Amino acid sequence: MTALEKRASFSLASIFALRMLGLFLILPVFAIEAARYPGGDDATMVGLTMGIYGLTQAMLQFLYGLASDRIGRKRVIVFGLFVFAAGSVVAALAPSLTWLAIGRAVQGAGAVSAAVTALLADQTRDAVRTKSMALVGASIGLMFALSLVAAPVLAGWIGLVGIFTLTGVLALLGVAAVIWWVPAEPLKHKNQPRGSVADVLHSPALLRLNFGVFVLHAVQLAMWLALPAMLVQAGLPRDHHWQVYLPAVLGSFVVMGGSLFQLEKRGYLRAVFLTSIGLTAVVQAGLWWQVGNTPSIALLGGLLFVFFYGFNVLEASQPSIVSRLAPPASRGAAIGVYNTLQSLGFFAGGMGGGWLMKHGGASGLFAVCAVLMLAWLVVAWPMQAPIGHGAAVKAG
Repeated sequence: MTALEKRASFSLASIFALRMLGLFLILPVFAIEAARYPGGDDATMVGLTMGIYGLTQAMLQFLYGLASDRIGRKRVIVFGLFVFAAGSVVAALAPSLTWLAIGRAVQGAGAVSAAVTALLADQTRDAVRTKSMALVGASIGLMFALSLVAAPVLAGWIGLVGIFTLTGVLALLGVAAVIWWVPAEPLKHKNQPRGSVADVLHSPALLRLNFGVFVLHAVQLAMWLALPAMLVQAGLPRDHHWQVYLPAVLGSFVVMGGSLFQLEKRGYLRAVFLTSIGLTAVVQAGLWWQVGNTPSIALLGGLLFVFFYGFNVLEASQPSIVSRLAPPASRGAAIGVYNTLQSLGFFAGGMGGGWLMKHGGASGLFAVCAVLMLAWLVVAWPMQAPIGHGAAVKAG
């Protein structure tokens, strides 16, 4: 990477990291802490509250991406981070689960992912873009690992109110990073011709990726409604769950770093992409099988390692492929649609996962997750990796 590409990658990865840390700090403790609020005994409502930010993100992600094509990426990012901070304040002051859901919805309205990803794509070459996206994915994964360690401790010290206050502070730090660290937007962006949204919505290759990111994030969020309880059942207290999460996350990054980029260089991106989907499906089937038996901490840790490897590979490669397929003039819109489906996946994972836990238990939840991953594998099978900028992913 050039010096500018490194600066863009690290600064924009930091924005993702600060925002996602605020979101991830909630996941490991939310299902337990939400029970303290009026209405917190309803699993469906808890799932809705956890996932509703994905719904508001989905409603606005495309508009943010489109706006970033029109008025500039950095303006949109700053605005979205302020909205996210406002939602954190509402959630921190919430007297009930209903108000907590409203705060989460406002957080989701700060839908900056598309604009951040588009700006990163603007400032990096095709040859290094997967590395840049992987750096973003690594920052998100590290924040996830940090949240798994810190969330139970923070919940004991400052409670859910303090955690939401912290998320607001992190969003404001993100604003400072945008203003003073992120490189200026390329001049070519301001004068390029306007792209057509139809180009984005009518591309079979992009539609496959959009379906995939929906499934991936629905499964990722849904599994956390059942997994903490399984670890407790296996004999690991909640405050010690990080002892399983942290090695699984960090180990997956080491393996991904030693495989993804080398395999991509050698022309095996499609193979590693499809393998990662298949491995994630196997993990969901393994978790489903564990529900009917006495859970093993070692086996749960192994399944989580495989899950994080597959998830991180997909998180690094999918946005890179989207940015390389999209016409430059419609890049923000293309990534906006992609992130809209990602956000809908969050919402579906929270809402649908809560409903499944209430009516089918953990067994029903993991069975549905496994079926969804297999469906994605079938949909993704015809893909081919893009070659160079603007290359199409053709049906095989």
